[in-house]
Amino acid sequence: MTRIRHIVLMAAAAAWLLPGQTPILSLTATTDNVSGANDSIRIDVFRWSSDAERDQLLAAWNLTAPRVTAGRGGRGGRGRGAAIDPAPDPSAVVDPVPAAGRAGRGGRGGRGAAAPEAPRPTPESSLKTALSNAPIVGHLWSSEVAGYSLRSATKLAAPDGGERILLITDRRLGAWNDLWTPAGADAAANYEFSVIELHLNSKGVGEGKVSLTGKVAVDGAAKTMALENYDALAVVLKNVRRK
Repeated sequence: MTRIRHIVLMAAAAAWLLPGQTPILSLTATTDNVSGANDSIRIDVFRWSSDAERDQLLAAWNLTAPRVTAGRGGRGGRGRGAAIDPAPDPSAVVDPVPAAGRAGRGGRGGRGAAAPEAPRPTPESSLKTALSNAPIVGHLWSSEVAGYSLRSATKLAAPDGGERILLITDRRLGAWNDLWTPAGADAAANYEFSVIELHLNSKGVGEGKVSLTGKVAVDGAAKTMALENYDALAVVLKNVRRK
C-alpha cells in the first residue's frame, strides 16, 4: 500500500510541474503524530522568496500593509478607480446609503440605516489574504487528491552546517479532511494557513514541525514567519530527506 501511495504521489507532483520547471529543492518525508500518520510526503521548491515578497507578508501580519478599497462613483457617471489606504483602518464604515434608502429625497427624507462596521482585521486574516495573492514558489504533496501551494520559502544556514527551511502554505494542512489532525492532547491551532519549519543536518536529513498546534511568530533574522518555541512542538514530518 505504501508503494502505491508513493507512485501516486510522484505522478501527481510530475503532473503539476510546468514545462521546463525544475525544483531547486526536493524533499521526501513521512507524517507523524497526526491521525494520518505514515503518509508519504514530497516537497518541491521552485525558488526562494525574495526580500520584497517576505516584507509584504510581514507587513500583512503586522497590519502595516496598504489596503485596497473600492472606489467611489463620481458625478456624472465618472467613477474613480480603486483607492489604496496608507494603512488598515479597522474603524472604516461602508457607505451607509443603500439605493432603497434614497427614496423620497425631495423632502430630504431619511437616508436609511447605516451599514454594520467592517470587521477588524487580525494578523491571521491579513496574512491569509496576502498569501492568497503571493506567487506560488513550490508545492507540498501527500496522498490527498490535491496538493498544497507554497507561497513563501526561506532557507537559512544552521550553525552545525545544516539548513533551516521555513515554508508557508496558503491553506491549512488537512483543511478538508482529518489526515493532519494532531494525535496528541494539544488543541489544534486555528490558522487558515500552515507554517512548516524543517531542520536538516549537513547531509540533508532531518525533521519538520508544523503550526497545527503551536503558535507562529515573526523570525527577525529570517524576515518571515516561523514556529514559536520550536523545540516544544511534536514532530509532524519525520525522515525528511533531500532528494
